[in-house]
Amino acid sequence: MTQHQAEVVDPGHAPVPAPGPIVLGTEFGAVSSAAERVAIRQARRAGVPLVIVHGIDPGRLRLPGGRFTERVDQARASRQVAAFALVERVRAAGVVPQVLIWDGDPATCVVDAARAEGASRIVIGSHGRGRLGRAIVGSVSASVAAQADCPVDIVRGDETTEDIVTVSPVLRRI
Repeated sequence: MTQHQAEVVDPGHAPVPAPGPIVLGTEFGAVSSAAERVAIRQARRAGVPLVIVHGIDPGRLRLPGGRFTERVDQARASRQVAAFALVERVRAAGVVPQVLIWDGDPATCVVDAARAEGASRIVIGSHGRGRLGRAIVGSVSASVAAQADCPVDIVRGDETTEDIVTVSPVLRRI
């Protein structure tokens, strides 16, 4: 049981674990803005913390030829500034935030954090690229959905719209 889980006792029945936190995988940019809104809303409704996860992939910081576009420490510093702004929005909504900025493949960071925290759900944004775009640069949201042990809400949208597709681990096994 993680620190965010507690047992709810129903008289006459066995204890039922309380829902785990919502995990938000974010890149702190336009692609994640709709997902951030959805995750905050879901955490507020469920009365659970929101774990904000960002993965810094050092391989994506390199230019062809091996030069870095920015160092990992520079990337981390800029992500921490963006995280602070998101944490303020989360707190203003009455939700308890936690931020994890890890080094590594972003999809793996999100899935590992969800497992470690006992997440009840993962929310992640999507570029909405077609098959060719995913083949060229990959899809973090598709990778998270394929690996997660809990439902994953893949969110596309902008400042005013949200389109959510939910992928359940049960449905993947059928």
